[in-house]
Amino acid sequence: MSKVYSLKTVQNIPVSLDKAWDFFSNPSNLQAITPGNLGFKIISKYHGEKMYAGQVIEYKVSPLLGIPLYWMTEITHVEDKKYFVDEQRYGPYSMWHHQHHFKTIDGGLEMTDIIHYKLPLWFLGDIANSLFVKKQIDQIFEYRFKKVEELFGKSSV
Repeated sequence: MSKVYSLKTVQNIPVSLDKAWDFFSNPSNLQAITPGNLGFKIISKYHGEKMYAGQVIEYKVSPLLGIPLYWMTEITHVEDKKYFVDEQRYGPYSMWHHQHHFKTIDGGLEMTDIIHYKLPLWFLGDIANSLFVKKQIDQIFEYRFKKVEELFGKSSV
Protein backbone atom coordinates (compact mmCIF):
# COMPACT_ATOMS: atom_id res chain seq x y z
CA MET A 1 0.00 0.00 0.00
CA SER A 2 1.37 3.41 -0.92
CA LYS A 3 1.97 6.12 1.66
CA VAL A 4 0.15 9.36 2.27
CA TYR A 5 2.52 12.29 1.68
CA SER A 6 2.19 15.83 2.94
CA LEU A 7 3.52 19.28 2.22
CA LYS A 8 3.14 22.55 4.09
CA THR A 9 4.04 25.96 2.72
CA VAL A 10 3.74 29.36 4.36
CA GLN A 11 3.96 32.69 2.55
CA ASN A 12 3.60 36.21 3.92
CA ILE A 13 1.96 38.59 1.47
CA PRO A 14 1.92 42.41 1.90
CA VAL A 15 -1.80 42.83 1.09
CA SER A 16 -5.05 43.00 3.01
CA LEU A 17 -7.02 39.90 3.82
CA ASP A 18 -9.85 41.18 1.61
CA LYS A 19 -7.59 41.57 -1.43
CA ALA A 20 -5.95 38.16 -0.95
CA TRP A 21 -9.26 36.41 -0.36
CA ASP A 22 -10.77 38.01 -3.48
CA PHE A 23 -7.88 36.69 -5.56
CA PHE A 24 -7.42 33.19 -4.10
CA SER A 25 -11.11 32.38 -3.73
CA ASN A 26 -11.72 32.99 -7.45
CA PRO A 27 -11.08 29.71 -9.35
CA SER A 28 -10.22 31.61 -12.52
CA ASN A 29 -7.05 32.95 -10.88
CA LEU A 30 -5.61 29.49 -10.28
CA GLN A 31 -4.20 29.32 -13.80
CA ALA A 32 -2.24 32.56 -13.20
CA ILE A 33 -0.25 30.94 -10.37
CA THR A 34 0.28 27.53 -12.00
CA PRO A 35 3.35 26.81 -14.16
CA GLY A 36 2.57 26.98 -17.87
CA ASN A 37 4.36 23.70 -18.61
CA LEU A 38 1.58 21.83 -16.79
CA GLY A 39 -0.96 22.80 -19.45
CA PHE A 40 -3.41 23.67 -16.67
CA LYS A 41 -6.83 24.74 -17.91
CA ILE A 42 -10.18 25.01 -16.15
CA ILE A 43 -12.77 23.26 -18.31
CA SER A 44 -15.86 23.36 -16.11
CA LYS A 45 -18.56 25.74 -17.31
CA TYR A 46 -20.63 26.19 -14.18
CA HIS A 47 -18.12 26.48 -11.35
CA GLY A 48 -18.92 30.09 -10.42
CA GLU A 49 -16.56 32.95 -9.65
CA LYS A 50 -16.15 32.53 -5.87
CA MET A 51 -15.43 29.46 -3.78
CA TYR A 52 -18.33 27.84 -1.96
CA ALA A 53 -18.81 24.50 -0.22
CA GLY A 54 -19.98 21.91 -2.73
CA GLN A 55 -18.43 23.70 -5.70
CA VAL A 56 -17.03 21.33 -8.35
CA ILE A 57 -14.21 22.51 -10.61
CA GLU A 58 -12.95 20.51 -13.59
CA TYR A 59 -9.50 20.88 -15.14
CA LYS A 60 -7.20 19.48 -17.75
CA VAL A 61 -3.60 19.20 -16.62
CA SER A 62 -0.55 17.61 -18.26
CA PRO A 63 1.89 16.77 -15.45
CA LEU A 64 3.73 13.96 -17.23
CA LEU A 65 5.11 13.92 -20.79
CA GLY A 66 2.50 16.44 -21.92
CA ILE A 67 -0.28 13.85 -21.62
CA PRO A 68 -3.52 15.67 -20.71
CA LEU A 69 -5.37 14.30 -17.69
CA TYR A 70 -8.83 15.11 -16.40
CA TRP A 71 -8.98 16.36 -12.81
CA MET A 72 -12.10 17.19 -10.79
CA THR A 73 -11.97 18.80 -7.37
CA GLU A 74 -14.70 19.76 -4.93
CA ILE A 75 -14.49 22.67 -2.53
CA THR A 76 -15.62 20.85 0.60
CA HIS A 77 -15.20 23.53 3.27
CA VAL A 78 -15.17 27.32 3.21
CA GLU A 79 -15.00 29.77 6.07
CA ASP A 80 -15.04 33.24 4.55
CA LYS A 81 -11.66 34.97 4.72
CA LYS A 82 -10.20 32.17 6.87
CA TYR A 83 -9.82 28.99 4.83
CA PHE A 84 -11.11 26.70 2.14
CA VAL A 85 -10.41 23.07 1.29
CA ASP A 86 -10.32 21.37 -2.09
CA GLU A 87 -10.46 17.60 -2.46
CA GLN A 88 -9.98 15.55 -5.59
CA ARG A 89 -13.08 13.70 -6.73
CA TYR A 90 -11.50 12.30 -9.88
CA GLY A 91 -7.97 12.56 -11.19
CA PRO A 92 -4.35 11.49 -11.01
CA TYR A 93 -4.13 10.92 -7.25
CA SER A 94 -5.71 8.24 -5.07
CA MET A 95 -6.27 11.05 -2.60
CA TRP A 96 -5.75 14.83 -2.71
CA HIS A 97 -6.72 17.09 0.20
CA HIS A 98 -5.54 20.71 0.03
CA GLN A 99 -6.17 23.23 2.80
CA HIS A 100 -5.73 26.97 2.12
CA HIS A 101 -5.51 29.10 5.30
CA PHE A 102 -5.39 32.91 5.54
CA LYS A 103 -4.47 34.94 8.63
CA THR A 104 -3.91 38.67 9.09
CA ILE A 105 -0.44 39.54 10.41
CA ASP A 106 1.50 42.77 10.85
CA GLY A 107 2.28 44.05 7.37
CA GLY A 108 -0.25 41.91 5.54
CA LEU A 109 -1.33 38.33 5.44
CA GLU A 110 0.04 34.86 6.16
CA MET A 111 -1.12 32.21 3.69
CA THR A 112 -0.60 28.56 4.60
CA ASP A 113 -1.17 25.57 2.35
CA ILE A 114 -1.34 22.06 3.75
CA ILE A 115 -1.55 19.21 1.26
CA HIS A 116 -2.03 15.51 1.84
CA TYR A 117 -1.86 13.25 -1.19
CA LYS A 118 -1.60 9.60 -2.05
CA LEU A 119 -0.64 8.05 -5.36
CA PRO A 120 -2.23 5.00 -6.99
CA LEU A 121 -0.48 1.70 -7.77
CA TRP A 122 0.82 0.85 -4.28
CA PHE A 123 4.62 0.67 -4.18
CA LEU A 124 4.85 1.91 -7.78
CA GLY A 125 3.18 5.12 -6.59
CA ASP A 126 5.81 5.44 -3.86
CA ILE A 127 8.56 4.99 -6.43
CA ALA A 128 6.94 7.59 -8.72
CA ASN A 129 6.73 9.99 -5.77
CA SER A 130 10.43 9.53 -5.04
CA LEU A 131 11.43 9.90 -8.69
CA PHE A 132 9.34 12.87 -9.82
CA VAL A 133 5.95 13.57 -8.18
CA LYS A 134 7.25 15.14 -4.95
CA LYS A 135 9.76 17.21 -6.93
CA GLN A 136 7.04 18.39 -9.30
CA ILE A 137 4.69 19.39 -6.46
CA ASP A 138 7.55 21.26 -4.76
CA GLN A 139 8.29 23.06 -8.05
CA ILE A 140 4.63 24.01 -8.48
CA PHE A 141 4.60 25.65 -5.05
CA GLU A 142 7.97 27.33 -5.61
CA TYR A 143 6.58 28.77 -8.85
CA ARG A 144 3.44 29.88 -7.07
CA PHE A 145 5.47 31.55 -4.30
CA LYS A 146 7.39 33.60 -6.90
CA LYS A 147 4.27 34.40 -8.90
CA VAL A 148 2.43 35.62 -5.79
CA GLU A 149 5.43 37.88 -5.02
CA GLU A 150 5.25 39.26 -8.57
CA LEU A 151 1.51 39.92 -8.23
CA PHE A 152 1.44 41.32 -4.69
CA GLY A 153 5.03 42.21 -3.77
CA LYS A 154 7.54 40.77 -1.33
CA SER A 155 6.77 40.77 2.35
CA SER A 156 9.14 42.50 4.73
CA VAL A 157 8.02 40.17 7.54
